[in-house]
Amino acid sequence: MSEINHSRVTEFVLLGLSNSKELQPFLFLIFSLLYLAILLGNFLIILTVTSDSRLHTPMYFLLANLSFIDICVASFATPKMIADFLVEHKTISFDACLAQIFCVHLFAGSEMVLLVSMAYDRYVAICKPLHYMTIMSRRVCIILVLISWLVGFIHTTSQLAFTVNLPFCGPNQVDSFFCDLPLVTKLACIDTYVVSLLIVADSGFLSMSSFLLLVVSYTVILITVRNRSSASMAKARSTLTAHITVVILFFGPCIFIYVWPFSSYSVDKVLAVFYTIFTPILNPVIYTLRNKEVKAAMSKLKSRYLKPGQVSTVVRNVLFWETK
Repeated sequence: MSEINHSRVTEFVLLGLSNSKELQPFLFLIFSLLYLAILLGNFLIILTVTSDSRLHTPMYFLLANLSFIDICVASFATPKMIADFLVEHKTISFDACLAQIFCVHLFAGSEMVLLVSMAYDRYVAICKPLHYMTIMSRRVCIILVLISWLVGFIHTTSQLAFTVNLPFCGPNQVDSFFCDLPLVTKLACIDTYVVSLLIVADSGFLSMSSFLLLVVSYTVILITVRNRSSASMAKARSTLTAHITVVILFFGPCIFIYVWPFSSYSVDKVLAVFYTIFTPILNPVIYTLRNKEVKAAMSKLKSRYLKPGQVSTVVRNVLFWETK
């Protein structure tokens, strides 16, 4: 035991997305722009929902919270990945590695439950429209959001419990751009077969149970919509298409990574990029392009803060002070 403690790993080496030095500046530029787009797109949705009283409804309250979680999902590892493109040795301390594991499972678990809450909101709105505002009160919406964070916290705590006491005394190279739990666990000095099964079972249970709840919910909603009039069916389908698309984009990579444990590292890496980068950037696009209320609120927000001639006036003032 003293020998293991003496040679305990204090940092891990992240192999990143590519070993090619020629690609590093290109990847730095691309992912910097993508990360900026994630921040701007999701912050815009939060600002739009909070500033427009017409969007102070349960659906948009949950949507704003989804945008916040998407910012968190993109921010737990992406800034370091972008910074690592500029350095040759990509290392992360043991404590920072555990922090990344904690964050990814906290945010992922919370987003899964929040997507279930959004499906429940659509179920009540379409199947029980007369009782919608009574059932989906502000208190209920806040409770649903708190439950999503609580489930995420319980999930990530259980995942860390499998990892925090593992002895790491040998290899320390993680073939990813962040500390992904299955990859880190395999670096332990002991046989981690049972631990790996418990990790997959834990993540798999949360992923599959949430996914099945969503499938059942949207199946019931679609059956209900099918039996309604064509006008209400068209509007409901437009909203449901956005929700179902987001669910597929989120759960596809997540289930593949954690429920299918025999995938290759390269496939896991691609799916991890899709999950942490492209899903958070696609969510605002999906919800805004198919939602007339959000687009109208954004136009109102633009006219309020970017009035005609205001931008040119600011630019002229900046140039004036520079030449003064």
